[in-house]
Formats: sequence, C-alpha cells, structure tokens
Amino acid sequence: MSFVARSTSLLARRMAVTTTRRNVRTVPRLGTPEEMRAEAAAQIRARVAYQKELAAANPHKSIAEEWKELWTWIKISILVCGPICTFAMTKDMLTMEHEHRPHGALPEYMGIRNKEFPWECDQCDLFDGECWKKCRAEKAA
Repeated sequence: MSFVARSTSLLARRMAVTTTRRNVRTVPRLGTPEEMRAEAAAQIRARVAYQKELAAANPHKSIAEEWKELWTWIKISILVCGPICTFAMTKDMLTMEHEHRPHGALPEYMGIRNKEFPWECDQCDLFDGECWKKCRAEKAA
C-alpha cells in the first residue's frame, strides 16, 4: 500500500471519528459503499490540497527566526515597560502620602458598634493595643 493510500485511509478513519464534534459535516452522497468511500477520499484529498496551497501561499519562518522575533519583542516590552513602571513607582513614593489612623480618641460617630466584638475586651478593636491595655487594667482592678 502506498504512502498516499495509507495516509488517505488514516485521514478517512480519523475524520469519521472527529465529525461528531463539528457543526458542519460534509457527507458523501448516498450510493454504494465503494462510491461513498471514493467520494469521502476525494473530499479529503481536496482538503489536503487546499491546506497545501495555503501553506505555500503563507510560508512560515524557521524556528530560529521565530525565537529571534520572540526575544526581540521581549526586549522591546522590557525597554518600554521597565522605565514606565520605574517612573510610576518613583512618582508614587515621592508624591503620595500613606495615611494612618489618627492618634488619640476617635469622635463618637466613628466608634458606633452594632454588636460587641467576640473577644474579652468587646469595645476594643483587635489590634488597638492601647485600648486592650486600658481594658485589662480596668478588669484587673
């Protein structure tokens, strides 16, 4: 059996398996099983020929050329994004203030509790060390 005949029969078997996944199917016209096989093989040959035409019309680059182009775009990305990110971080560090919670007692409207906290000092925030010290001192006294 020649290479073309083997590859055609292999393609025909694979196509029979994969046609269930496609939305559009090309099926041979009804006839004898031999006529239907011949028409299916002709359709496959036409598709293969069309793919070869497309490949010839759009020659691909070699793998080395593809890698060279990949690294060219990586370098361009680094050269463009690097200075922009550095500038943005420097600007943010120099101009933006990192605001903390004001020291001292908060106004009453900021300390509204709908329910008590579920720990021993139920009026203190979890990481409010001064409030915890005062609460523990009051409970010890």
